[in-house]
Parts: sequence; C-alpha cells; structure tokens
Amino acid sequence: MARTFSVSDSVVIDAAPSTIYTQISNPALMGRWSPENRGATLRDGVQQAYVGMVFDGHNKRGPLRWTTRCTVTAADPGERFAFRVRAIGRRRPLLPGRIATWEYRFEAVDGKTRVTETWTDDRRGWPDAVANAFDRMATRGHTFADFQRRNIRITLDNLKKAMEAPPTG
Repeated sequence: MARTFSVSDSVVIDAAPSTIYTQISNPALMGRWSPENRGATLRDGVQQAYVGMVFDGHNKRGPLRWTTRCTVTAADPGERFAFRVRAIGRRRPLLPGRIATWEYRFEAVDGKTRVTETWTDDRRGWPDAVANAFDRMATRGHTFADFQRRNIRITLDNLKKAMEAPPTG
C-alpha cells in the first residue's frame, strides 16, 4: 500500500493571527494542545522562534515516551511557523534522520484566523512496506498519516478552545 506523505486540517479561531502565532511558535507551549507532545526544551532559552532555532520536543503515546530534536525552518510572525524533526531517542535524541516536518499557517478570515496544521512524513527513503509495518506497530494499527490526521484534529480543537476561552484572573 502506498503511503500518504502529508496530511493537514484547519480551524477558524476568533483571535488575531499574531496572537495565535505567538502561542504556536513557542514549542514549550505545544503540550497544552497536542495529545502527544508534552512541551519542549528550548536549547538556547529564547522563546521567540527564529529560523535555525533548535529545540527538543518531549512526547508521550500510551506508556511510550521519547524526545525529538527539531529545527525551526520558518518563523514568519502571524503567517507561518514550521520545523523539521531531525533526530529521535528515548531520553535524548541520539538517532539522526529525516523524520517529519510540521507546519502551521495563519490566515486572517473575517476578523478571525484560519489555522492550518500540516504534518509531512520525511522518511522518503523507507520502502512503503517497511514504513507501513513500523507505523502500524508504533500507532497500534494505523498508518502515521491516519494517526496524525486524528492528532491534528485534536490539537486544533484544543487550540481553538484555549484561544477563545474567556480570560481567567
């Protein structure tokens, strides 16, 4: 079976593109919305994203935990934030490789913002049969495309709820 190499979904949020970008482009905050990500360690301590910024993402799926090394590839305030996952490991990202690219686009729509989240499988060198077998084992029976489609929907729904919630205080 041929692989799907990219999936995306969108949501419209009642907030300005710059406001949402500020939240999404700080990888340490992603754990607030993602069903798998538990935040990130920003390697240089800077919270404002820039191209070339490196961070370690902390993830959990069921009993499994792992860390990824990521590099920001786009940091256009209010428009686009993207990063590549370039290494993975249990506690430290020791195994280098092309793993995935994540992208977030922000588009003003009638005083609100359409946020589009896209996952791209960068494991192009893997034969489809090997990738599909690995994916089904790692996701309990799903391809990564199907698994990420679900995760993206959950993340966007959680982001919308958080961004549109009344301020607490």
